[in-house]
Amino acid sequence: MNRRVVLVLCLLVGASALGAAEGPELKAGVFSPARVAPDFTLPASTGRAVTLSQYRGKVVLLSFGYTSCTEVCPITLAVLAQARRQLGPAGADLQVVYVTVDPEHDTAEQMRRYLAHFDPTFVGATGTPAQLAAVRKDYGISATRLPVPGGYAYAHSSYVYLIDRAGKLSALMPFGHAAEDYVHDVALLLKK
Repeated sequence: MNRRVVLVLCLLVGASALGAAEGPELKAGVFSPARVAPDFTLPASTGRAVTLSQYRGKVVLLSFGYTSCTEVCPITLAVLAQARRQLGPAGADLQVVYVTVDPEHDTAEQMRRYLAHFDPTFVGATGTPAQLAAVRKDYGISATRLPVPGGYAYAHSSYVYLIDRAGKLSALMPFGHAAEDYVHDVALLLKK
């Protein structure tokens, strides 16, 4: 019995040392193997079209939501803005792209005004319902319109994709992480 305990302890110590040799780990869930992020072309809050491929060389944080969201979306965007500020000069190599799930309301201009409250460098993307449905399908995003008193709301996926400088899906950060977790992961991805 003692030999088994010693063997298990040796295996755990060896595995731990191997993990440390590979370098620090991301706090977000890692895609293994990483694959190229599905590209898209959508009307953007910049007044031009946005594609993911135009940001090769930067780390991209890709999020989905809508401008009249009152709970998850503003918190996520505030955390991402805080993370970008905390990165200091390295934040110039980070791009946040926010794709709406509400094309009926979220025009490019509406997206620009909304995102400017968080960080003027954030880029919003909108489009037709069919265009946005195709992008959501590529990323496994759910978005369900729900009636609420006085209008509607969306129940939607609330995680953020981390896309590396080469345009590969590196990780997925669920809602609720602090800005420091994004800073940690983005800093690691910027070193690659």
